[in-house]
Amino acid sequence: MVIGTGYTDRFLRDDEVRDVVFQGLAQAEVAGKRVLVIIPDSTRTAPNGQLFRLFHSALWGKVAALDYLIALGTHMPMSDEALNRLLSITAEERATRYAGVRIFNHAWDDPQALVQLGVIPADEIEGLTAGLFRQEVAVTINRLVLDYDLLIVCGPTFPHEVVGFSGGNKYFFPGISGAEVINFTHWLGAVITNRVIIGTKHTPVRAVINRAAALIPRPKLCCAMVVAPAVGGKPVGTDGYPPLHGLYFGTPEEAWEAAADLSSQVHIVWVDRPYQRVLSVMPHLYDDIWTGAKGMYKMEPAIADGGEVIIYAPHITEVSYTHGHILEQIGYHCRDYFLKQWDKFKHLPGGVLAHSTHLRGQGEYDPATGEEKLRIKVTLATGISRERCERINLGYMDPATINLEEWQGREDEGILLVPKAGEMLYRVK
Repeated sequence: MVIGTGYTDRFLRDDEVRDVVFQGLAQAEVAGKRVLVIIPDSTRTAPNGQLFRLFHSALWGKVAALDYLIALGTHMPMSDEALNRLLSITAEERATRYAGVRIFNHAWDDPQALVQLGVIPADEIEGLTAGLFRQEVAVTINRLVLDYDLLIVCGPTFPHEVVGFSGGNKYFFPGISGAEVINFTHWLGAVITNRVIIGTKHTPVRAVINRAAALIPRPKLCCAMVVAPAVGGKPVGTDGYPPLHGLYFGTPEEAWEAAADLSSQVHIVWVDRPYQRVLSVMPHLYDDIWTGAKGMYKMEPAIADGGEVIIYAPHITEVSYTHGHILEQIGYHCRDYFLKQWDKFKHLPGGVLAHSTHLRGQGEYDPATGEEKLRIKVTLATGISRERCERINLGYMDPATINLEEWQGREDEGILLVPKAGEMLYRVK
């Protein structure tokens, strides 16, 4: 049973958030259990601190353990200082009041940190992907999940380029999984393409993720948030946390269903016609292009053929802290560039290839001539040099030449300024 509430026209009050958390946790019969809470890193807007304090208030003294695992996927590990900021606690609070709570970074590339739960057979994969793939997929996950009696996913749901809508079982796969599921699901999403999959509720990628999660031999609960759009509204909580439109407790599947339905109403901007130029201003929670590329993902469906998206982020100086060495070799290309030269690229991680195609967008590739025709232009106005941008097949613009005021109020000209890009999806009616 799903416990929760949500609204399109207002935010939840602090007392409403507290009631949902306490009622949702009460249904789990947590007394004496070891509980592991799985949460996103700092690349997702969410009132993590508010939920952290409420969980502690509701569970501490009743459970045998209350620990946290950061669903990094392949993102960089977070420092103690960064973890404290993520949870809105001081170093003193962590050393005193919350001293009994352990916080772990997921290590996707450490075999010792992972355990294989099983394999999804090739015939099942064929069915789940509507015939796009026929291969078995090994399901590996952070072995910490086996040390606990109850797993609680606690994170936001937004339109997402790989799975359609984030949240739910996605915090297990790819959040705390091994490379096999990460690479397979990301490449599956890339083959379908971002423009088709983003903002779609039920997708082949979601089906694979749910199937993998069914192999986890522990009870699972989900606290699914629908966070107020980053471009509007002011925090209503007493501690200035990002406000919530909705909050739902239930199984990862049920709570996600409710959250995705609400997200589809509050996280999608419908426009009358596509734009010729879009300036996506990326907030500091994105610290490389690997994460900052969301300024393209969320805009691609609303950009006209031959148009341009500019990712404006002077603070970004790296392509990817984790996968930059591969992206420097292959650059950014449309899906067919890789599919029509598959023998040349099949040895590379599918997750990296997927990111390349998602940022570059749709296009065509002719292997006979080596010509790549891309639907739109993608330009970086960042701390990454012109030379590097050109080397990886992206456009360059000096961020110092951009005056944000000159981009405002020009929608009638087909020009759009997105002041805080990355979470709101734009689509043409």
